[in-house]
Amino acid sequence: LDGVSRLVSGGRWDCLTAGDSCSSDEACSPRLRTLRQCVAGGGSVKLGPGARNHCENAVTALLSSPLHRCQCKRGMKREKNCLSIYWSLKQSVLHGLSLVENYPYEPVERGFDYVRLASQVKSEVGMTTVNRCLDAAKACNVDETCQKLRTEYVSACIAPSVRAGPCNRARCSKALRKFFDRVPPDYTHELLFCPCSETACAERRRQTIVPACSYEEREKPNCLAQLRVCEADYVCKSRWAQFQHDCQPSELTASGCQQENYGACLVAYTGLIGSIITPNYLDNSTSNVGAWCSCATSGNFRDQCNYFLGHFHDNNCLKNAILAFGNDTDLKSATNQAPGSNTKQILVTSTETTTTTIGSGMETEQNILRPQMPTQMNERDRLWGDSTLPSPDPYDASPAAAHLAMVMWLLPFLLLALQL
Repeated sequence: LDGVSRLVSGGRWDCLTAGDSCSSDEACSPRLRTLRQCVAGGGSVKLGPGARNHCENAVTALLSSPLHRCQCKRGMKREKNCLSIYWSLKQSVLHGLSLVENYPYEPVERGFDYVRLASQVKSEVGMTTVNRCLDAAKACNVDETCQKLRTEYVSACIAPSVRAGPCNRARCSKALRKFFDRVPPDYTHELLFCPCSETACAERRRQTIVPACSYEEREKPNCLAQLRVCEADYVCKSRWAQFQHDCQPSELTASGCQQENYGACLVAYTGLIGSIITPNYLDNSTSNVGAWCSCATSGNFRDQCNYFLGHFHDNNCLKNAILAFGNDTDLKSATNQAPGSNTKQILVTSTETTTTTIGSGMETEQNILRPQMPTQMNERDRLWGDSTLPSPDPYDASPAAAHLAMVMWLLPFLLLALQL
């Protein structure tokens, strides 16, 4: 689609197209310029005594233009430009107008049946094993886009830089966002949310996004400091708004989600990966997730900081979405429970009996990125799986152990990158 005819879902305009349309209109263009002056820098203060009225009049007029309901597509070209147009109007709430919208991105369709992805991925590579983490890695290798972008981000996250040292975090984060924005959830969700029942599998799952470069630091930074940086960036701010909306918990729904859409919650969660508040598994012994930050130095703002962490640590919607994905639990079956039934208990209980069987063919470092033809898993693969190097003990937090584990896990990626 091109130019003025470009629309997004629900008949809404693409914000870039809406902006171009407004700029070329004699009546709309001056109001858009006024709006940008209102939002930029010190806002209405720079425009003189009557600035507040000018700003409010401009916003009121723009409410009838395509800018009012425009949206952006996650991962689109010029995404930041698109989001800047969206937030210019939405931030006008500072001038006394309440313009409440969910978030800038197209909503995830309610029919997104993510629980069928496991069987779909397995069928593509001809697998009959019950180790979905292994199946997901091999399925990604078979898909050209998934394999290419996965190799790309791993290479970016382990390649040393003269200026950035052993890890160029900005380059790593950009490649991660590209992977999760452009590769279908069929592959990304299976790689990130596949169920594990032992620490070796869980550690490899935790290392999926190469945390040592993508977000980990020796000392955990303050969560509120990270959130302030996030909210000052159009992309991060938009991803955070999407996550808060689509993963909003509720005690009044059987699913535990206000929107009752597990698929949308997981899409929103992966949208945060590659940002300054990148979440990941907290350890290799549970499926608990969170951002790499702390509230230890929050002082009088400890409650605000804990509230931020609670979006991950105490979020039943997010927890149930991850558990349901691992259990192949259809959201329809969860929402059809009788009123008052405790779906969360059902999900938590069932995950103990439906997770990966130990010894059924663990994912090996050798085959994690190697393209493979669809085939049944043979005895040689099982032997390689059985010889997988064990992960560090979850209680061994020594830097040496963690560094050794990272080096051993990333070695095959580095060798593959050098061959490209």
